[in-house]
Amino acid sequence: MSVKLRLALLCGGLFLLGGAILLATNYFLVRTALPPTEAGPPPGQTDAELIAPAPGSSPAVGSAGTDLSQYRQEVLQTLIVQSGVALAVMAVVALALGWFAAVRMLRPVQEVVATARRLEADSLHERIRMPGPRDELTELADTFDGMLDRLAASFDSQRRFVANASHELRTPLATQRTMIEIAMARRNAGADLRDLGERLLVMNVRTEALIEGLLLLARSDRGLEHEEPVRLDEIACAVVDSRRQAAAQAGVRLESRLLPQVVSGDPVLLERLVVNLVDNAINYNHEGGLVTVSTGGEAALEVSNTGPEVPADAVSGLFEPFRQLRKQPTGPGRGVGLGLSIVASVAKAHGGSVRAVPRRGGGLEMAFSVPWRVL
Repeated sequence: MSVKLRLALLCGGLFLLGGAILLATNYFLVRTALPPTEAGPPPGQTDAELIAPAPGSSPAVGSAGTDLSQYRQEVLQTLIVQSGVALAVMAVVALALGWFAAVRMLRPVQEVVATARRLEADSLHERIRMPGPRDELTELADTFDGMLDRLAASFDSQRRFVANASHELRTPLATQRTMIEIAMARRNAGADLRDLGERLLVMNVRTEALIEGLLLLARSDRGLEHEEPVRLDEIACAVVDSRRQAAAQAGVRLESRLLPQVVSGDPVLLERLVVNLVDNAINYNHEGGLVTVSTGGEAALEVSNTGPEVPADAVSGLFEPFRQLRKQPTGPGRGVGLGLSIVASVAKAHGGSVRAVPRRGGGLEMAFSVPWRVL
């Protein structure tokens, strides 16, 4: 049972117990006040006057002692029945009042719960700020607000660090790439130097991709700075055309079924989402495989690919940063483990979600959905 129901039952039970004790006390007091059956009539009053019937009723029958005993029994029985009915009615009233009191008392707690459910990484600015006198509930709300202040400061500090580190690392990486290319272009550069330079350039490209991924992830985690109607089918068409050569090199057939699909969001982030999904479908595939990109269906965007078997319990971990099921994809380039985590972050920034389902025979079916569509 919920706390609200338990509190209402507790209030009703306590009232019922108190009422039962009060009625029992009243019963014994009335019983004591009634004249005993062996006692005579009060001074100045005869037995006939004590048991005299009410006007219109049948006259009493029997002796005075018998009628007095019957009168006493009827009074006590009537008291018990009426008290029981009154107690039952008041028990229902007590439960209703207990429920009302529980709702009023737990309303501040419900506000805390509602605020906690609404909170996300991009909405940590919300606060409860409960008004009213200083008590345990307002202290709970103030403590929760203080925790949100600390969380917001921690998230902002983390985002600034990632963004600043990404920007600061771009310059030395670009300088390093230029120096390697100049060294490889010299006339006296031998085969060993050229081979070393090519390896360094590959590592440099992977490092730049990692930095770019971290920067994009930090940007998407901050939420959308602006929104506009975006033709998702046109973005998908451009991405598919740009990836046909990479798919051909990997021996993968790339197909598309693009129906008009307009969503509200950031075109740069949405393009990155489509690019990462298509690249992931090409890289983690097998020769002779198939990648299908579609829009305008049940989901805003669907990307399906053949490939190795994907365990169902490993699907949720695919969207975590730096998580890869296989270190060596079959595609033309290795990833850095941020592709699908960026997809999940971009989908969340648009108020949507991305879902991955293992295909029968191997591969995955990815679906990007948004709760609203601009048609």
